[in-house]
Amino acid sequence: MAEHRTMQRGALLDAARSLLSEGGTEALTFPALAERTGLARSSVYEYFRSRASVVEELCAVDFPVWAADVENAMERADTPAGKVEAYVRAQLVLVGDRRHRAVVAISASELDAGAREKIRAAHGGLVTMIVDALGALGHEQPRLAAMMLQGVVDAAVRRIELGAAEDPDVIADTAVAMALHGVQGKA
Repeated sequence: MAEHRTMQRGALLDAARSLLSEGGTEALTFPALAERTGLARSSVYEYFRSRASVVEELCAVDFPVWAADVENAMERADTPAGKVEAYVRAQLVLVGDRRHRAVVAISASELDAGAREKIRAAHGGLVTMIVDALGALGHEQPRLAAMMLQGVVDAAVRRIELGAAEDPDVIADTAVAMALHGVQGKA
């Protein structure tokens, strides 16, 4: 029975990811989850008490996978600047992944305080990954610089998500140049 519940919960989360990536937070409804999984709507409530609880579970399951991808990319870099570039590029590569699209849709939604705090904590963990590299590059306040760097990444993510006129590779190159050289561009 426990295995069946685990499989059903996984199917619900997979359906939630699809709904979020296809139609944003408005698409994430319990009737839609029930339809996608073939469950009765009342059965969905046996697994999740609210949309917020679905969101919290998605963050708990998906964000560590995303963060591990970023961390693995950074570990392959040999220099602090290479780690910064890997940090930026790895996040931008993930924009096309439906787990990422779901997280973006989630973060744009109206969430309760608990869900929003979990998202903030997960993002804080991501920012923490780059602090040492920024310190090695000579930043006097590497934690603050990491938060600012994440702002550049977030702006690039939004630009890609919006389907901007620029090619995603151009957006990624520009974000890396901003991260490494600021407004002066390439050094």
